[in-house]
Amino acid sequence: MKVLVIGGAGYIGSHVSRVLLDRGHKVTVFDNLSSGCRENLFDEAAFVKGDILDTAALSETMNSGFDALIHLAAFKAAGESMTHPEKYSVNNITGTLNILNCAAKANIKAVVFSSSAAVYGEPKYLPMDEDHPLSPENYYGFTKLEIERFLDWYDKLKSIRYAALRYFNAAGYDAKGRITGLERNPANLLPIIMEVAAGIREKLEIFGDDWDTPDGTCIRDYVHVSDLAQAHALALEYLVKTDKSFTVNLGSENGISVKSMLETARAVTGRDIPAVIAPRRAGDPVKVVASSSKARKLLGWKANSSNVETLISSTWNIYQKHF
Repeated sequence: MKVLVIGGAGYIGSHVSRVLLDRGHKVTVFDNLSSGCRENLFDEAAFVKGDILDTAALSETMNSGFDALIHLAAFKAAGESMTHPEKYSVNNITGTLNILNCAAKANIKAVVFSSSAAVYGEPKYLPMDEDHPLSPENYYGFTKLEIERFLDWYDKLKSIRYAALRYFNAAGYDAKGRITGLERNPANLLPIIMEVAAGIREKLEIFGDDWDTPDGTCIRDYVHVSDLAQAHALALEYLVKTDKSFTVNLGSENGISVKSMLETARAVTGRDIPAVIAPRRAGDPVKVVASSSKARKLLGWKANSSNVETLISSTWNIYQKHF
């Protein structure tokens, strides 16, 4: 298939592009490089530097003929979305509507959307499945949920079929070291631990050690980015084959605590990685674990590389190349 990967120079997008190329698809990356990196582009893929707010650039690119597109172009910092909602409204919502309108004009009928577990909000039960109540607690999650609703309408009105992939905490790097661009200003646990290990940050802040968990720290479901990338490819192929829209969770189904991630990182890196206990953050759930049974059933997908050792070692390999 000829696939347009919007946001394909970013952390997740570059891994998705690599898997699509490995599976024999023709890939064009469309990215404004605001958070993506040129070093995450591949010689086998075409590249268009463009912005999803530029409808002329989107239309011109899409009119060159694509079987499908994958949409990964979004701002994603939950905290920032609460202080700068206008930024998220314009990029995430308006940008997506531009993509859908241009896709409709270009007769692109298959869209894989990078959604988020943030659409669920505070867990009401565990593991969280696709029937869990939808109640986002930050504006970022709200934008993702609104986009899912737009997709549902464009399915009904424009016959654009979609796969909405609600994933949990992406982590890790390509095991073969083919993707080396680091995230800019990371806000997630593992890259912050890596920055402390590499001497870029002074210490790790652990937000509370008195939670109701075995070691007192919060537990999250981490899924290896290469597993996520495989899921995007499988979802795209299933979507085109069945011509039916669907939504699935992507998670490892296992929780990893902050302290467990930290202690494993110390063992893998051989670094001290200083850490301090900070006050709890408002809105942090104590535990988040996914059910990915629907993705297993529909796509034959499983998070094969999402154990804590692989998450950390594959990330440390890349950080060592930089620092």
